[in-house]
Amino acid sequence: MVTGFLRPAFWREYRFTYTSNCPVKRSKTHARVKRGTKRRARRKKYLKRTKGFFLTKSKLYQSAQEAANRADRYAFRDRRVKKRQYRRLWIQRIGAAARLNGITYGQLIHGLKAAGVELDRKILADIAVKDAPGFVLLVEKAKAFAPQRSQKKAK
Repeated sequence: MVTGFLRPAFWREYRFTYTSNCPVKRSKTHARVKRGTKRRARRKKYLKRTKGFFLTKSKLYQSAQEAANRADRYAFRDRRVKKRQYRRLWIQRIGAAARLNGITYGQLIHGLKAAGVELDRKILADIAVKDAPGFVLLVEKAKAFAPQRSQKKAK
């Protein structure tokens, strides 16, 4: 016959010390807190935030809480991803406009820094798209200050 869980030897003393009928006097007793309106308000807040989510994510509290917390994590992460994506877009636009004017993106940026032009990539991309003649002037300035690359030798 299997007896199941064997209690440790100190169980009898442990039971008398920590049960409600224990002979040991407790220091202070606190009133029971049921959290009535606070709990309801917190749950309503989560359910309001997840309104429109799929199935139980907008109906049940625990699912709604998990969905809302996950949405917060994604939002936090993607605010930074958005900045990266915009920077990549600006670099692509500047590179395309620079190649149309006979210079590479790296040579353009290096030449502009050497010339002391302090325009960030967002502004450069905007100028490249909306003001082509102005971008040509910036390219000429960059070409003047960029070191000339030697042509590859033909075989």
